Amino acid sequence: MLQQPIEPAPSDAGAAADAIVDGVHGDPFAVLGPHRVGGGRVVVRSFQPAADQVHLVDAADGRVLAAMDRIHPGGLFAADLPGRSDRYRLRLRHADGRTVETDDPYRFPSTLGHHCHHLMSEDGHRRLYRTLGAHPMTVDGVAGVRFAVWAPNARRVSLVGDFNDWDGRRHVMRRHPQSGVWEMFLPGLTAGHFYKYEIIGADGALLPLKADPVAFAMEQPSGGASVVCDLNGYRWSDHDWMARRAATCGRDAPMTIYEVHAGSWRRDEATGRPLTYRQLADRLIPYVADMGFTHIELLPVSEHPFYGSWGYQPLGLFAPTSRYGTPDDLRHFVDRCHQAGIGVILDWVVSHFPDDAHGLARFDGTHLYEHADPRQGRHADWDTLIYNYGRAEVANYLIANALFWLDEFHIDGLRVDAVASILYLDYSREDGDWVPNAHGGNENLDGVAFLKRLNETVYAHRPDTFTVAEESTAWPMVSRPTYLGGLGFGYKWNMGWMNDTLRYMRHDPVHRKHHHDDLTFGLLYAFSENFVLPLSHDEVVHAKGSLLDRMPGDRWQRFANLRAYLALMAAYPGKKLLFMGGEFGQEREWDHETGLDWHLLDDPPHAGLQALVRDLNRLYRALPALHARDCEADGFRWIDCHDHQQSVVAFLRQGGEPGDLAVVVCNFTPVVRHGYRIGVPRGGRWRERLNTDSTFYGGGDVGNGGLVAAGATPSHGFDHCLDLTLPPLGTLVLEPT
Repeated sequence: MLQQPIEPAPSDAGAAADAIVDGVHGDPFAVLGPHRVGGGRVVVRSFQPAADQVHLVDAADGRVLAAMDRIHPGGLFAADLPGRSDRYRLRLRHADGRTVETDDPYRFPSTLGHHCHHLMSEDGHRRLYRTLGAHPMTVDGVAGVRFAVWAPNARRVSLVGDFNDWDGRRHVMRRHPQSGVWEMFLPGLTAGHFYKYEIIGADGALLPLKADPVAFAMEQPSGGASVVCDLNGYRWSDHDWMARRAATCGRDAPMTIYEVHAGSWRRDEATGRPLTYRQLADRLIPYVADMGFTHIELLPVSEHPFYGSWGYQPLGLFAPTSRYGTPDDLRHFVDRCHQAGIGVILDWVVSHFPDDAHGLARFDGTHLYEHADPRQGRHADWDTLIYNYGRAEVANYLIANALFWLDEFHIDGLRVDAVASILYLDYSREDGDWVPNAHGGNENLDGVAFLKRLNETVYAHRPDTFTVAEESTAWPMVSRPTYLGGLGFGYKWNMGWMNDTLRYMRHDPVHRKHHHDDLTFGLLYAFSENFVLPLSHDEVVHAKGSLLDRMPGDRWQRFANLRAYLALMAAYPGKKLLFMGGEFGQEREWDHETGLDWHLLDDPPHAGLQALVRDLNRLYRALPALHARDCEADGFRWIDCHDHQQSVVAFLRQGGEPGDLAVVVCNFTPVVRHGYRIGVPRGGRWRERLNTDSTFYGGGDVGNGGLVAAGATPSHGFDHCLDLTLPPLGTLVLEPT
């Protein structure tokens, strides 16, 4: 197809040729490729700095149509194209005698329609990643790759890569002024090619080579180059799961999440390297299924340059990290999870990004993705940059990424990291180091609007998925609908419960009676949000010790404490999350450079703890009383929360049906309590469904023999009672038979 009929005037031709050769021409499509000129002639110009000779050849039969003249010593060639056809190819002869035949990228028209002008600035986020980035396609019968990138303030954007010797003069892209998108179709390219963008900023300065913000794969090990990847090749086999997954994430559904860092769950025994996505599919999924977890939450797998960030400083939001395999390998892992009945949650980081030179920082020579003012644009704690959520193009980019993971990888839920830092302008800042909003407050109004729009879009587009906020403040209605004034998340991490109860468990039992409120305070707000109870990776790093290490007492007491605590968590209102290793009592802090200490399972107390967690997960899923009203106040009732002297709490969990009942009693001292009376709502026999002091779990088997008959004596506001034997540092779960 002919380009626009632009023919430089003779006085301008030399300057245009110089600009092409020097790589500073802002519109090379006005010069290169086929152009109709005076007298009906069609002239073809091509910049081939590495060629000695260039011929135009017929695309159909390869016959020579014309020898091109060198019109500039830097390698600019031109020739008249005989006939009316523009379906030609270029035959290049190099100094070493090699002959290469290629299509001319400057003969192809734009592949972007009018909709591309609205991708970044209006409500076009749903198709943004289908337009931007690198997409293999066929144009005019020729296979190649279409590239598109948003850089509105750039003077020039070029494609560089292993296909053009990283020479930024060779493939200068076409600019679309309405949208600020630069685009080019490169014929002959296929998936697997490395590429970057070479950008001249608005001030004329040449920037460091930039990775594609919408790259679907990146160089290993995070060398910075983007990799052409075809998104359309994977065939899913999770149809049954996708048809029923809406039922797996509702407030009445059991949800017990196993949080995993892919690189350190287990290492390959032969090589010592992290397992690949496919190896994880073979080994992690059967383990999680056997342990009874409903979901796997992956720490961030978006490409990140610094492995020690655990993925929390991503630079390739659309690119699964290549450390563990290809994008299709990750899809295979998710597919296998779904076939095994396990959902997948992705830890999603849009609160900040690192300032690596090849990333988003000053992408086109301006503060494009980040705030220019460091009081708004830089995190002091992490020395990272903050997205400008008030810029429509940036918000669209981030929301498009959320939809990308849900659509292209069948992710079931997004756990949004560091929500508090998005909500507050003064997050971790001293007075004078932050800029108040238009009303003088510390709320980030742009961040709030972004989060609301994100959740509205996700739930409208994929109502069978969910979002979770890692939010550590008292911001109200995080998990309430936006039409009620909430932020619209499906769930919120209950950081208060985690901090209070872990603080309680650290105390020696003799002192716990002075800290009883740490156990009971959380029920004052337990139903103000849809909560997830997190015992996450953050609780086993930075010199905090492992969960087991934080339990007081001798070795037996430490295991008993942890068993009782994990059983309390399983029975407490809210969905559950446990970081890998906590299920068998990892003794040291988590280290991302090594695998978990699986050899500990040869030790009976560790194996017993693992058996308990397996049974807790199964019990939580089997008893509607323990999950159906996790987020409803009428699903919980205290039996006795006042026995601080003996450090005992007792409560009732209720499901949706009258018979869905469970009684939970926790004794957080090493003293056996005989004849401990609690009130219950019905008579008859109550079965001891779980006792953390069972010998199966490493305990002393103190308990009630499996069954207890309720007496007719009123107690604690109920008409019946149970007289129980409470095991030391133990938790009981009972249900009526």
